[in-house]
Amino acid sequence: MLRKFLRKLGVFKALIVLTIGSTSGSVLIYLILSSILDGISFYGIIESIIIPIIIAPLVSFFFIKYLIELEHTEESLRISEARYRSIVEAAPIIVAIIRSRDARYLEVNKVFCEFTGYTREEVLGKTPVDLNLFVNPEDQQRFAQKLKKERSVSNFEVQYRMRDGTTQDTLTSARPLRYKEENCLITISMTITERKQAEKALRESEERYRLLAENVTDVIWIRDLNLKIKYLSPSAKNMTGFSVEELMEDDFRSFFTPTSVKLAKEVLAEEIAAEERGGKNPLRTRTLELKGHRKDGSKVWTEEKVSFLRTLEGKPIGILGVSRDVTERKEAALALQQSEERYRSLVENTMDGYFICDVPSGRLLFFNQRCSDLYGYTMQEGLRLALWDVVCPEEHVRMKKRIQAHLGRKDLGNERQIYNSLRKDGSTFRSEISTSLVTYRGKPAIQGVVRDVSEQERLQQQLQRAQRMEAIGTLAGGIAHDFNNLLMAIEGNISLLLIDKHINEAQRERIAKIERYILDARKVTEQLLGFAMGGKYEIRPLDLNETIDKTCEMFGRTKKEIKIQTKYQEGIWAVEADRGQIEQVLLNLYVNAWQAMPGGGNLYLQTENISLSREDATRFGIKQGSYVKISIADTGIGMDKDTQARIFDPFFTTKEIGRGTGLGLASAYGIIKNHGGIINVYSEIGQGTALHIYLPASEVPVLKEGDTRQDISRGVGTILVVDDEEMILDVAEGILKSLGYTVLLASGGREAIEIYQQKGAGIELVVLDIIMPGMSGGETYDRLKEIDPEVKALLSSGYSMDGKAKEILNRGCNGFIQKPFNVRDLSIKLKEIIKGKK
Repeated sequence: MLRKFLRKLGVFKALIVLTIGSTSGSVLIYLILSSILDGISFYGIIESIIIPIIIAPLVSFFFIKYLIELEHTEESLRISEARYRSIVEAAPIIVAIIRSRDARYLEVNKVFCEFTGYTREEVLGKTPVDLNLFVNPEDQQRFAQKLKKERSVSNFEVQYRMRDGTTQDTLTSARPLRYKEENCLITISMTITERKQAEKALRESEERYRLLAENVTDVIWIRDLNLKIKYLSPSAKNMTGFSVEELMEDDFRSFFTPTSVKLAKEVLAEEIAAEERGGKNPLRTRTLELKGHRKDGSKVWTEEKVSFLRTLEGKPIGILGVSRDVTERKEAALALQQSEERYRSLVENTMDGYFICDVPSGRLLFFNQRCSDLYGYTMQEGLRLALWDVVCPEEHVRMKKRIQAHLGRKDLGNERQIYNSLRKDGSTFRSEISTSLVTYRGKPAIQGVVRDVSEQERLQQQLQRAQRMEAIGTLAGGIAHDFNNLLMAIEGNISLLLIDKHINEAQRERIAKIERYILDARKVTEQLLGFAMGGKYEIRPLDLNETIDKTCEMFGRTKKEIKIQTKYQEGIWAVEADRGQIEQVLLNLYVNAWQAMPGGGNLYLQTENISLSREDATRFGIKQGSYVKISIADTGIGMDKDTQARIFDPFFTTKEIGRGTGLGLASAYGIIKNHGGIINVYSEIGQGTALHIYLPASEVPVLKEGDTRQDISRGVGTILVVDDEEMILDVAEGILKSLGYTVLLASGGREAIEIYQQKGAGIELVVLDIIMPGMSGGETYDRLKEIDPEVKALLSSGYSMDGKAKEILNRGCNGFIQKPFNVRDLSIKLKEIIKGKK
């Protein structure tokens, strides 16, 4: 309190008052001390003499001295603060003084204001938060934590936001400071934005050079002045076949020949020595050629360009080299000398024919061995021919137009040119002839490359046929599915009538006839499904000898005019196939053979085990491996090539209207194709026809079958029927009730799920259609399986058992029944599944 009072009064004024009133001061001091010593008589003399005369003036002296020193301290403080202010203001870096207790700015310099864009008046008394200076708040937190922990901060990287919204990167340091009798921090910052931009530019530049070095075709390498390799670009592997690590480890000795290594070392050592002597141009680049061997043993020549790497002062610090593969250039002279020989060897041994002919006469000037093989002429005979002798007459006009276009330098594009070519024996073949204009012996000529494309076109036609049949097969399958649903409704009701005891015998006979007609219609849909993709029903290992023997015996009983001769391979391999469909194929082929022999004839049947090579399998369009071959040949009227090309097309028939559907051979083709096999034909007019079937062999043993005929089997329990066709639900309900079952009906997958969730515990089995809108049969089965893992389900479809049905069966479904089915068929399937059979 006294210090503050004196500071307000002024030190010099206080001195005058104290000097003038020294006696009064002595008295005052005396009174103070006497009150302290009151009651002590021993000190009476001291109390009355010494204190007023001696002690009081001394106290006044020391008090005056304290005031003088206080004045000096205040003055020093003002000088110090002024000095700090001048230093802060004059500093060329960003300086600020912040009060520790509230983080408010007490002083900032001009650079700070210029840096931030704020005036001094706007900053003083504010905090960095008030000014929104920190771009990243976490920077402020980390700064405070570091300061608290270490009491000072050095080179802390902070990003500040300027008044105009731009940002600047800085390095900031902070130290404690006593300023204006307050605990403060002095912060010193310097902007590093330009440095960071420069660093970024440097990184980008280094990345560009790195990408350049790592992606150029040439090899870039760096050695130190001791010739130790320090860097090698990745392109070295492409040029040498050795990895970068291998080359750096043995210093290229595995790549360059010993002579080349020695030469390189001598040249580099010479350059270094010359540099040390200062006798050479420091910008000089030395070039030398070296020989090496790639890792695969092939020879390579490289051109090496070598120069020094230098500092900015020009001092060499290493050697930079660029290696380029110049093998082609080095060998160009030798290649030029050998070109005629190589060219002749090439055209003589190429798989394609090659010729050169004169224009416009077309006389052949050159005729290679392959042309000789293709056309059937010797090479000497060929040179006596003209181009027009080996191209069919109908192609001459088109060929001449093309030659004229070449002579006129017209752009002919890349369209393939296919011609009918003529052999010496008069036979023809399909050929692709590519022609171009050349200079031969100083004159314009036409060169041509000839390729036999007969097999290629045959395969292409085979592919087109397969694609066409696949598309029609998809359509046929859809039609068969819908037709089978209709037959299902009819046959189901017919079978219900047949088990009705109230109909008389005459009615029963008529109904039985209707059922037979339905079976005939069912055979048509089976043909459609057999032709459609994925048309197999029930696959099991078969002995084709037994299957053929059974079908030909049945066929022979009805066609006595045909003499059947068989030749079976002993130990025939098994095939995995649908017995009914294979029998259908065989009977179709027997019938076609019979129709080709109107006056009778011979039918030859043969089986054999064969193994197809990769070449044969590729030609047939099937996989390489073991097959069982079935040959069916007749002595009939035969077919021309146009008919042979179409016999497997759906609805193609040579019979008169009303005598054939055109589906027999088409369905046979589809069935064999769906079994992973192939069927092909060979025929000549008047020489009969031979068809060959190849089916993949199987190692699964053939099981003997007993009598599978069973009577209608009745049962009890609840059956859930799921189908989107109302007529199917209606007839299924009737059939199942007639067999003794309780029936629940669902018109779709979602309804079936709801019913099963409510009544699943009492449902013995689910009869499930596969193709339904909304939720398919497969999805419905999966949902039922989630609800009850032990659910039993019987798939029912107008499609075959392949495709979607097989996928669902593989997921655990219990069985499959083909629409249309009757009471007996359904009762047997239900009995098998409910009793636990698959």
